[in-house]
Amino acid sequence: MSLPRYPEYRDSGAAWIGSLPVHWQARQARRLFEQRRDSACPDDEQLSATQKYGVIPQRLFMEQEDQKLVLALSGLDNFKHVEPNDFVISLRSFQGGIERSLNAGCVSPAYTVLRPSSGLAARYWEYLLKCAPYIAALQTTTDGIREGKNISYSQFGALVLPLAPATEQVAIAAFLDRETAKIDALIAEQEKLIALLAEKRQATISHAVTRGLNPDAPMKDSGVAWLGEVPAHWGMRRLKSVSDFTTSGPRGWSDRIAEDGSLFVQSGDLNESLGVDFAAAKRVKVEDGAEAARTLLSDGDIVVCITGAKTGNVAVCSSVPEPAYVNQHLCLVRPNPEVVPLFLGVALKSSVGETQFELSQYGLKQGLSLENVRETLIPLPSLSEQALIVAFLETETAKVDALRLEAERAIVLLTERRSALIAAAVTGQIDVRGALPQSA
Repeated sequence: MSLPRYPEYRDSGAAWIGSLPVHWQARQARRLFEQRRDSACPDDEQLSATQKYGVIPQRLFMEQEDQKLVLALSGLDNFKHVEPNDFVISLRSFQGGIERSLNAGCVSPAYTVLRPSSGLAARYWEYLLKCAPYIAALQTTTDGIREGKNISYSQFGALVLPLAPATEQVAIAAFLDRETAKIDALIAEQEKLIALLAEKRQATISHAVTRGLNPDAPMKDSGVAWLGEVPAHWGMRRLKSVSDFTTSGPRGWSDRIAEDGSLFVQSGDLNESLGVDFAAAKRVKVEDGAEAARTLLSDGDIVVCITGAKTGNVAVCSSVPEPAYVNQHLCLVRPNPEVVPLFLGVALKSSVGETQFELSQYGLKQGLSLENVRETLIPLPSLSEQALIVAFLETETAKVDALRLEAERAIVLLTERRSALIAAAVTGQIDVRGALPQSA
């Protein structure tokens, strides 16, 4: 959508705004928003100021984020009352802007409550106080601010804000509501596509490593209820029988992390495409000894995350660029000559490994043991068939990954478009009045 600029502009006097339409004003924030210190009412619900959801009841935030937050059970004597359409400066406002509340309630005394002057359209200011140029300007007023500290009312109040006429504030908010909804719908479509591609990728891998590439091959019962049939000429092997050894990384090496030294691979370095991001790995000082020798990665080694949020994630170290070691949260598997490393990697990454890793963690157990990994069952064709399956999957997953990257790029562009559109509208760089639907 190509939108015109206003007919005439003047300098706003604020670097972050630049020029303003001549009939707009530039006003300090303290002239537009007053600080409120009203005490919480006895029946006020406790609110939480979040960048993701705005200011919402804390119980809803707990549900949506699946978190356990401590409510102020000892009383709300020091809490501040909030009215609908008040704005709240939270502890992270320097990162994501200032949040609008749609609810009455109370917030922590650590927060600053702002009440807009009469005649200000709350929805317009909700866009403006969270737009990228405003956040950047807000950060310049907070020298030395760090996580856990707040933006003061005086810092907020000193910033100059663009003040459009009341009718234009309403018009701009309505325009942005409509246009950002369109962009958000397009982003949601791309996100849905990415999810479908991930499902297709996993299904392709799982089918190849459990059914093979020949749809006419005779089948037999695998002997595993959840796995079903496998090609009749395949075997079923435990991972320990197709690997030279399995081991976990050493404990205590996190204390040796340094600027230089050998690569130190951790669970966060395992990507979702069966690889290791060696470029992002930290470094560690390594001493000679048996512990170092057994945890040194070699080309073709497989790494399985055995604890933490990424438990069950798998990577194949097709090429190790320099000496690299695994940490204690990873299991190193060294395949023997009976198996193609990439085949074993995709088998562990497929529903075959995923299901067994999940079953091993059933109940209160968190993480996998080395024995869990060693006992994993693998459907195993001949080496030549393993190589064919790997080649097929490399081709097919490359197609899916290309589509995923295209969708991810589309999301980035749409997100940038959304941000730029908001910034241009709330600062008067585009005139949206003619873009509004005409009433009948």
